[in-house]
Amino acid sequence: MATIEHGTAAGVSFALTDEQKALRELAHEFAAKEIRPKEREYDEQMHHPADVVAKAHEVGLMNLHVPEEYGGPGLSAFEGMLVGEELYWGCSGIGTSITANGLGSGPVIAFGSDEQKAKWLPPLLEEPILASFGLSEPGAGSDVASLTTTAVREGDEYVLNGSKTFITNAGYAAWTVVFAKTDPKGGHKGMSAFIVPMDTPGVTIESHLDKMGQRATDTSAFALQDVRIPAENLIGREGDGFKIAMSTLDFTRPGTAIGAVGVAQAAYEHAVEYAKQRVTFDMPIAMHQGVNFMIADMATEIEASRLLTWQAAWMLDNGYGRKATLYSSFAKRFAADTAMKVATDAVQVFGGYGYIKEYPVEKLMRDAKLFQIYEGTSQIQRLVIAKEIFLPKD
Repeated sequence: MATIEHGTAAGVSFALTDEQKALRELAHEFAAKEIRPKEREYDEQMHHPADVVAKAHEVGLMNLHVPEEYGGPGLSAFEGMLVGEELYWGCSGIGTSITANGLGSGPVIAFGSDEQKAKWLPPLLEEPILASFGLSEPGAGSDVASLTTTAVREGDEYVLNGSKTFITNAGYAAWTVVFAKTDPKGGHKGMSAFIVPMDTPGVTIESHLDKMGQRATDTSAFALQDVRIPAENLIGREGDGFKIAMSTLDFTRPGTAIGAVGVAQAAYEHAVEYAKQRVTFDMPIAMHQGVNFMIADMATEIEASRLLTWQAAWMLDNGYGRKATLYSSFAKRFAADTAMKVATDAVQVFGGYGYIKEYPVEKLMRDAKLFQIYEGTSQIQRLVIAKEIFLPKD
């Protein structure tokens, strides 16, 4: 599978425009000044970073994909990814809190009616409110078609019952796109998507989940008991839910992959700096082949991950459809596994100190693990890739 396209007029280019460079620099400066100073404290306390979210909103680093006609910047997947790497380089927990609105609002942006877009998107630009994506359930993670939350039509309303878990920002969200079965026997064809305000009677936050890593972002479980919402809150038609969920995840997957790159880049930089300073056997450990080979591999694999992710985002923006989905899986699988490997090796470079919370790589190792799990595990990405190889479709 060639990674170079030969049909472009100007050939392959890896150059960023001046505007893209400025956007990336803005995000990096924000991460250095506003995120890095708080990453350890907010991780230890499992503190929701409302103050940092508000500042990110103020400088224009949130809701990047809201279309211009609704007041947003209307940035591409590629440009959003440039921002994401820098925010996750600062702290992947805080970065997730900021960027997750792209996932939460994604179904409305891509599949919502004009009326739904006009109602739900502009408020995201007016104040730093959060939206979340309610797909996963206690018994339905990778196998989303097995979800059991139901939505029953009663006149001009739908009544929702069920439970959701592992939902980013749900504990602080103004609204959530909830996926539920309108036809419980219909498998993935029986799923539908609904906009549910989180202050609707019957919606209950059951717990803020105590995670191993990325602790500075809220991940919650919530229940829906006889939750009544207007029928107009149905996105698309009944039965469109699976398509909406998968298409949204296709669009956001490069953003998740680039988050893994940001974490790997941070771990790599810490390892390089420490290797220059730490002296054993009368020389910096950077001079020992066992260490500098390890760091050379880090640098190579990070660069490969970044380029795969850039390509996947570019393909999404240029309408490559299912081929873009495949390359998004390439990027997510490789970048997630790279982040875990690089963070683990960074701990090894630090030796015993790497295992101590006082040093930054311990946190990065915990943070990195989640990339192999959420928005499609590394095993699910391999399944997608293998199916495309052995069961290709026209």
